[in-house]
Amino acid sequence: PTHPLSAGFRDEWSLVNHEYYALQHADSSNFYITEKNRNEIKNGAILRLTTSPAQNAQQLHERIQSSSMDAKLEALKDLASYSRDVTFAQEFINLDGISLLTQMVESGTDFGDMLSFTLTAFVELMDHGIVSWDTFSVAFIKKIASYVNKFAADISILQRSLAILESMVLNSHELYQKVAQEITIGQLIPHLQGTDQEIQTYTIAVINALFLKAPDDKRQEMANILAQKQLRAIILTHVIRAQRAINNEMAHQLYVLQVLTFNLLEDRMMTKMDPQDQAQRDIIFELRRIAFDAESEPNNSSGSIEKRKSMYTRDYKKLGFINHVNPAMDFTQTPPGMLALDNMLYFAKHHQDAYIRIVLENSSREDKHECPFGRSSIELTKMLCEILKVGELPSETCNDFHPMFFTHDRSFEEFFCICIQLLNKTWKEMRATSEDFNKVMQVVKEQIMRALTTKPSSLDQFKSKLQNLSYTEILKIRQSERMNQEDFQSRPILELKEKIQPEILELIKQQRLNRLVEGTCFRKLNSRRRQDKFWYCRLSPNHKVLHYGDLEESPQGEVPHDSLQDKLPVADIKAVVTGKDCPHMKEKGALKQNKEVLELAFSILYDSNGQLNFIAPDKHEYCIWTDGLNALLGKDMMSDLTRNDLDTLLSMEIKLRLLDLENIQIPDAPPPIPKEPSNYDFVYDCN
Repeated sequence: PTHPLSAGFRDEWSLVNHEYYALQHADSSNFYITEKNRNEIKNGAILRLTTSPAQNAQQLHERIQSSSMDAKLEALKDLASYSRDVTFAQEFINLDGISLLTQMVESGTDFGDMLSFTLTAFVELMDHGIVSWDTFSVAFIKKIASYVNKFAADISILQRSLAILESMVLNSHELYQKVAQEITIGQLIPHLQGTDQEIQTYTIAVINALFLKAPDDKRQEMANILAQKQLRAIILTHVIRAQRAINNEMAHQLYVLQVLTFNLLEDRMMTKMDPQDQAQRDIIFELRRIAFDAESEPNNSSGSIEKRKSMYTRDYKKLGFINHVNPAMDFTQTPPGMLALDNMLYFAKHHQDAYIRIVLENSSREDKHECPFGRSSIELTKMLCEILKVGELPSETCNDFHPMFFTHDRSFEEFFCICIQLLNKTWKEMRATSEDFNKVMQVVKEQIMRALTTKPSSLDQFKSKLQNLSYTEILKIRQSERMNQEDFQSRPILELKEKIQPEILELIKQQRLNRLVEGTCFRKLNSRRRQDKFWYCRLSPNHKVLHYGDLEESPQGEVPHDSLQDKLPVADIKAVVTGKDCPHMKEKGALKQNKEVLELAFSILYDSNGQLNFIAPDKHEYCIWTDGLNALLGKDMMSDLTRNDLDTLLSMEIKLRLLDLENIQIPDAPPPIPKEPSNYDFVYDCN
């Protein structure tokens, strides 16, 4: 193409055949100036007058066929450089240049630098997407494949050959089949053991391409090869650990390999359990057998059918399934489908002691405090699939790979085993009930995500990271992150917090007292823990008297204070004690040994050694009553609920007050007070 600027040169220098000339960038790119890119020329850019792309392509097409080896080598070197420009590439391809290069490769007469420049030119020309990859012969593919094995010592030839194979596989299903016949993963493995990171990157890229385009049956076969200890050890030792700094492209290819490996789980993840399939139901029987083998055998035929059904239902409840009668129904939701059951069976067989401990430990707790193993496993599997993006195609820009997944042939299952034990541990730390299930899952997800961001090099290191991320530590981190927000650490904001905090505390106090006025139904517990009696306590509307009395059954709503027989003036209250300091917790018996009850116990001490003993129905009510009673006595409210409410309300109030100051920089110090004026004559005299 002839750029209009050429007309000036033609008139001034009387150039003939002006179509033979064009303008070109004088920098290392050597890109031609065309009508399409002329607007991209920057001020100060140096251009030169040179032969047009068509002329240059014609000359190089002839020069690379020279009988002189030196002239041919120089021509191929120039071709490799010029081929990066799409304008030149189009002209060279119009001359059937691609066919010429493939013939030169198929002939097998070139080697060394000559072959390297030929392959480089071919790669650059094909990268423009002008020519379809479907046009190449089997002979050409065989030749390129042979270079991968033959020229292992020649880095440049090997690199170009691997790049060509990757593009063939990714851009043509027909070529994939031909390449797959010529190249195996076994032939690629030696290239991972070298020290050149680019060769390793291209090698993994070819493995990924073969993996991505393989049919399902072939993909599973490749996955089995990739899972072998030898290959994992090579990737871990020679690729991940040997390189001081993994470049972005290498990190991306390792990420792609990781995603493709995990995507093999998609079929199981999206497969619903068939409640009528005996083989699938046998897996659930096996889970039951491993957990409760000491109690009974699943195939034990003794007893009636009804008795065995009752026993199975009891055991399935202990295993934490939602559907106790037919737990197969728990696995009909996709995701995670059958993958959750696979993980549970793997955990039961390969970490049997931990599995039995978790199941039996939870089955011995009260129903509301047990961590349901079945439900937890199903939700955890679903969460892990979301974290690792199972079933999603690899992102073209992501390079977030995790070395630990290359350390074990069943890395996902081992990942699950570590996380299910973490979930059980966190459940206990949070003293969670069944109503807290989703909250626990959110905390566990945060623990897992925080541990993964440290990029642990092994599963053991990942487990160690999780040990340091207890629920208490997560709360500290959250609090620290909130406090470290730049906008809330400046001096004016801190002063504003101090100013409005008493208002917030007063609001919380009023809420607590209002709840005491509404009243609460408490259970009476004796040393045998028979929970068959109730009593009710509420504060009078004027906040001066506590009314209380026994009830025959749990009330459906508020109990009027005039129907409660006993009362205690607030003025007579001497102290409020909690936990092991309570009189009814100092008595001997099973009650004292129950830690959960101990944490919900509080007592009111009044004149003449009198006492009113409480055991709150849950932690929330415990906080409400202890806060409210302390507020009545003029003491600070110290519960976790008050701290959380204060943080939440204070943060909301600060944000509301700062809405009008959005995008305005708040100074760290107040502005200086100006000096007093020399006189006050500027004051307006109203008279």
